[in-house]
Amino acid sequence: MYRQLAAFPNLLTLLRLVIIPFIVINVVGGNYGWALGLFVLAGVSDFFDGMLARALKQRTELGQYLDPIADKMLLSTLFLVLSIMRDIPWKYTVLVFSRDITILVVAGVLYITNSLRDFRPSIFGKLNTTAQIAAVFFVMLHRVTGVAWIGLARRIGLYATFAFTLISGLHYIWVIAHRLRANAANGSSA
Repeated sequence: MYRQLAAFPNLLTLLRLVIIPFIVINVVGGNYGWALGLFVLAGVSDFFDGMLARALKQRTELGQYLDPIADKMLLSTLFLVLSIMRDIPWKYTVLVFSRDITILVVAGVLYITNSLRDFRPSIFGKLNTTAQIAAVFFVMLHRVTGVAWIGLARRIGLYATFAFTLISGLHYIWVIAHRLRANAANGSSA
């Protein structure tokens, strides 16, 4: 376990987790420039941890779990805090949390009660994450600059988050239902 934890890509992922409270402190303190800079740093660490894991052949089981947890913690925390600060309307945050909690509960139940173990993100899940990153980035950048086109990009990012959260959630339900039917058919034919 120590060897996995000490792998450089995993240390970058842990750095991303450590950065989260400092982003929150800066958002709550109204220091959106610092918050945005730390958010970009977290994004850069996310890019490099995956790239380095492949290049250095340091892909670990811990990293496979830790990386998406760090991403979800970062984005969920920022959606919540930015809603509290009235920078993101609550409907977006409620939808993001509802989807993520539903997926977590369903995955947990299936993990315990079924042989289904494949919970890789779909293309729609990845697009949803990209939309959330863009929305958070432009929300904070708009607070820093107030430029009109950034306000438009903020709105588009939030609309894309809303759309891809719904689409990815429905797609996830469809995929799980399809896999459960396939497992049931394979089990009954055996």
